[in-house]
Amino acid sequence: MNEKAGGIAVILPRGEAIRNLFYTGALDEIAAAAPLSIFSIEPEATILDEMQRRFPSIHPLREITDRWPVRFVREELDLAHGRWLWSRAAQVRWEWREQEAQSAAQKLKRLSKKLLGVPFASRRGLKVLTRLESLASRHLAVTDRYLETLRRIQPSLVFNGSHVHSRVALPVVHAARSLGIPTATFIFSWDNLTSQGRIYPPYDHYFVWNDKLKTDLLRIYPDVAPDHVHVTGTPQFDFHFRPEFYWTREEFCARVGADPTRPIVLYSTGMANHVIGEPWVAERIADMLLEMKEPGPPQLLVRILPKGPQGHFDDLKRRRKDILIPDVKWDRTWLTPTIEDVAMLTNTLRHCALGINIASTISLELCMFDKPVINVAFPPPHLDPTREFDYTRYYQFEHYRPVVESGAIVMARSEDELRVEIIRGLEHPEAGARQRAELITSFFGQSLDGRSSSNIARKLIEIASQPGSDRSG
Repeated sequence: MNEKAGGIAVILPRGEAIRNLFYTGALDEIAAAAPLSIFSIEPEATILDEMQRRFPSIHPLREITDRWPVRFVREELDLAHGRWLWSRAAQVRWEWREQEAQSAAQKLKRLSKKLLGVPFASRRGLKVLTRLESLASRHLAVTDRYLETLRRIQPSLVFNGSHVHSRVALPVVHAARSLGIPTATFIFSWDNLTSQGRIYPPYDHYFVWNDKLKTDLLRIYPDVAPDHVHVTGTPQFDFHFRPEFYWTREEFCARVGADPTRPIVLYSTGMANHVIGEPWVAERIADMLLEMKEPGPPQLLVRILPKGPQGHFDDLKRRRKDILIPDVKWDRTWLTPTIEDVAMLTNTLRHCALGINIASTISLELCMFDKPVINVAFPPPHLDPTREFDYTRYYQFEHYRPVVESGAIVMARSEDELRVEIIRGLEHPEAGARQRAELITSFFGQSLDGRSSSNIARKLIEIASQPGSDRSG
């Protein structure tokens, strides 16, 4: 666009939003067309210095402890939403909260919350609580700093780059709404609508990965205007389709300590506190690979999920030098990926022979590269189902069930099945290629072109340039 549009304020409430919007160039595209202000968490110094060099108008997001009535209303809103939605994931979250209440005082507190929140588990009740959350957040705000900043910069649109990481973003969003500034947000992940809590406050525009997420959003939030939900793809996959991030096999193997002449089997982990016993799973896979002597055993590369606890693989890393467990280079303060790790993930997917995981988004990413995918669908033998969550239930979650049913991945329901599927995937990687391609097309259409971030930038510029406030109500 040649003419400057109305100003846009972008909120970066966590590190993944920095990856999605800063590393991809979306912020540069916005700044070229409209006055840009950024409200951001403060990542490690090298990342922050580069952001400040390119974008002079950066306002730090600060952790704020809301007053107890605000926190209370939000807890009740999340509880009522989960009980009304009652998806498989919502049921599991409910069970976790029940198990967390161990003492008599904790059980009484949990019971009190349920007695107060469950009566609001209806569309009308949720609307009441959502309105109450907005009123409490505005009238009991701890600081006016964001109100003052927004009055000064006068943006035409405020965009929250990740709705689910909004603890530090909420004061900015509420300030914008109180000033009558249109707001927009990005639905961060494909499971968020069915596995996370209520979206609050309501936004005027929503950006989503695909048509299915749009359909789910409109079903769960019927007051949202359909033409205010924008299907853009997700920027987190843009790097996979940009050749400037590609490394040669030799370069990649040198970085992870692998032999470039031998196949690499990728095991990607989940959250340590949600998937119990993964080091055992990884070690069993490594044992299976060592059995495959000719022409040389495949190598196991373990990518530890950067979120959540990190030390659970330390013992395995110390004992099993045949297992490659490279450090994942994220800034732990705000879970900010480094640009090096962004490239590392892309090249891990490019150069592995097949991938194994437990109901992970990595399954989709492996399919993008037409790599065989195996999902572990049996619990470790030492898992105690009376105390620990059986992670095979994840395969029944609403967001993941279509992946299982597509035939694009194979389910290993025992150690023997896992061994067989590893051998099959290594010897016949072409098996399942059609199903993998169909799954990716059904999920993403033509959006896997490295330009989802640009789609978001262009749509934000378009909305901000519309005269008047493009509000959905």
